[in-house]
Amino acid sequence: MESTAKTTTTPTSAPLSSLIKSLGPGIMMAAAAVGGSHLVASTKAGAIYGWQLAALILLVNVFKYPFFRAGIQYTLGTGQSLVEGYSNLGRPYLVIFSILSAISAVVNTAALLLFSASLLSYFIPFDLATSTLCMIVLATCLIILFAGNYRALDTLSKAIMAILTITTLAAVAIAIGSPVQPDAAFVPPSPWSLAAIGFIVVTMGWMPAPIEISSITSMWLKSQKEKQEVTAQSALFDFNVGYIGTALLALVFVALGALVLHGTGVELSRSGVGFTHQLVGIYASTIGEWSRPLIALIAFFCIFGSTITVIDGYSRVLAESQRLLLKKESSPRMLQGWIIIVSLAALAIVMFFSAALMPMLDFAMVLAFATTPFFALLNFILVSKAELPKALAIGTKLKWLSVAGLVYLFGFLALFVWWKWLM
Repeated sequence: MESTAKTTTTPTSAPLSSLIKSLGPGIMMAAAAVGGSHLVASTKAGAIYGWQLAALILLVNVFKYPFFRAGIQYTLGTGQSLVEGYSNLGRPYLVIFSILSAISAVVNTAALLLFSASLLSYFIPFDLATSTLCMIVLATCLIILFAGNYRALDTLSKAIMAILTITTLAAVAIAIGSPVQPDAAFVPPSPWSLAAIGFIVVTMGWMPAPIEISSITSMWLKSQKEKQEVTAQSALFDFNVGYIGTALLALVFVALGALVLHGTGVELSRSGVGFTHQLVGIYASTIGEWSRPLIALIAFFCIFGSTITVIDGYSRVLAESQRLLLKKESSPRMLQGWIIIVSLAALAIVMFFSAALMPMLDFAMVLAFATTPFFALLNFILVSKAELPKALAIGTKLKWLSVAGLVYLFGFLALFVWWKWLM
């Protein structure tokens, strides 16, 4: 078990300035989450259904809260990562988790690279091949990760989330001041119909992110503990700021879609990249050409933040899985090796198998969605059985919220199976 010398679990009060300095893993989790689920899914929810799904999106974030929080509770209370917790429950759990993480790491990184490259083209005054743009994005990520590792990613994530929040709020304020009038013959579609099930299942399943991100957050927390003192209060404050901020930001993106696209009669692109370019173009045409760089900047920071945090986060859990499966000591080279493997594999998909990327991404999404309830259950079991300090132990209210969350997750999985294969 890792030493917890730099961990304080007594519920002592800390000044706000010290809590702000402790921000880290929670903000990085937020940066990883805002990519596809916010920029694409939340905005598209607003574009198609207006404000009808806003309450449901907020409720979904509430239901998933205990399972993401488990990464903080377990790691700070035991000194072990969630990956070690899965290993303690049984080797098969670790093997399944490792396979899922490897697939998700490569496929998601490839999709995010392609997405980032597409948006980067807005800021380059001459034409470059998509593969070249992907290399530029990837090289930037690797330089940041290898030059500064955790601290660099920590600082960058805070900057990205600050810029993203300010620019997105500015865009919504502009949209409120220049609302788009729906077509006179427009009839708002209902999200409570069979036709909407597919969209709702995918959107809610990935809001704010797959549960496996909780294991990544626990790895970032372990890294933070090696560099500074972390208390139960500071760690939970950081997590709550990141998680609640992510949930509220999802509503802001719903507002973007509802204010600019809802009721316009524009046929929305099915791909995330196409939809984002559509969003940028519609903002420019309705509010003014000057707004194009602002919306493009929001989109780019969304996806670039997700790209670099996904590369680092998945590489950390894969390195941890390798260490546990092979019973080896942890080393920086192991992490660096996985960063290179994930990056090169993702780049290879973009350059040589781009036509197969969407089917791969669909497969990875289905796989992650199908396993999410089970890993949520494992997280619940770990924090329920572990002897955690009072400040980190799961209380009665959180336990009941966890049960409600599990009912929701398994219920949505059953709905997804019915919609995908039985309907």
